[in-house]
Amino acid sequence: MKKVAIIGGVRIPFVKSFKEYNHVGNQEMLTACLNALVTRYGLEGKRIGEVALGALLNRSTEWNFARECIMGTALDPHTPAYNLQRACGTSLDATIQLGLRIACGQIDTGISGGSDTNSDIPLLFKQQLAWKLVDLRAAKSVGERLKILASLRFKDLAPVYPSIVEPRTGLSMGQHTEKMVKEWGITRQEQDALAYQSHMNAAKAYNDGFFNDLVIPFKAVKRDTIVRADTTPEKLAALKPAFDFSGNGTLTAGNSTLYTDGAAALLLASEEYAQQQNWPVQAHLVDAESAAVDYVHGEGLLMAPTYAVARLLKRNHLRLQDFDVYEIHEAFCGQVLCTLKAWEDADYCKKLGWDTPLGSIDRSKLNTRGGSVAIGHPFAATGARIVAQTAKILQQRGSGRALISICTAGGMGVTAILER
Repeated sequence: MKKVAIIGGVRIPFVKSFKEYNHVGNQEMLTACLNALVTRYGLEGKRIGEVALGALLNRSTEWNFARECIMGTALDPHTPAYNLQRACGTSLDATIQLGLRIACGQIDTGISGGSDTNSDIPLLFKQQLAWKLVDLRAAKSVGERLKILASLRFKDLAPVYPSIVEPRTGLSMGQHTEKMVKEWGITRQEQDALAYQSHMNAAKAYNDGFFNDLVIPFKAVKRDTIVRADTTPEKLAALKPAFDFSGNGTLTAGNSTLYTDGAAALLLASEEYAQQQNWPVQAHLVDAESAAVDYVHGEGLLMAPTYAVARLLKRNHLRLQDFDVYEIHEAFCGQVLCTLKAWEDADYCKKLGWDTPLGSIDRSKLNTRGGSVAIGHPFAATGARIVAQTAKILQQRGSGRALISICTAGGMGVTAILER
């Protein structure tokens, strides 16, 4: 098996939806990231072994989204590309899939990535209207057409806006997380403290120049707009609950990810090919695991990474404490804290196949350059953002091992181990 090298990644600044990138589509955002990779690594006219890209909020007309993005770059047009989607784990899954193909020698290079925007969202109309319009097109006579037109109602024209709601429960991800934090006894103060630390870490990373080569300017925006260097515990504590208005809610706009627009892309290669191209290797993708939970019958919607990590550790003969860096996606600060608390619980860890608790982690190693609450969360872009950020952290350290964990809608989780 070949070693899978992470060469580097780039992304456009992540911004709050309906603002700076209003009316900018996924293809334009992600193509900008791909072109930046092409320029940085001298890929003009070169054929990449495979490209895997994804977006959650895409249009039905973008059925060949990845390939169209590639055709907008200076890459050799013989470069193949395909779409994939696993909710918030999309671009981490893309990275894993390409890594497997590199490891087994099928390809020498790959580009993974993702993009999402709420500001160019594809609106749908009710299915009844679609059926009537299809029937109208197929009608053979004027009479048939008039009959169908006469059946149209104003309610048929009401748009259907996409919503982040689980179809089998009717609850939003935030509402599911409210249930989780109550089950695990996570307080509002704990969630706000983690959010504050996320913003402080991201702000410091910017001040230190950490993001200088990770974030490229786009649409006159030069840096992430959600990071709040001036936030305080008091400001976070003053925010109102965002998902539970009964007076018992603990999730707010401050300790949850905001709707975000953005894109990210990542270049992978075999160790041998990287050496041939004189590309410095930031880190290696070592192993990965995915999991799912039965959230419909009582398990926490965003707890699947607990299972994935447990299996990943066992397969690699590692302990939870055997990592220098922990990058846990902050869909909600409450969800991160539930995950950490579950790993410390003996009874819960028995469900994960462990006789003893996985234990606690050193919190000073968690999301050290800022997490999703501070940086933002364009759904399909987050995985590539986290992998690129983590690989650079390992490169700067000179050595080490990192654990990446991303929860997703549908009660799933995707995790990975990076090493240098």
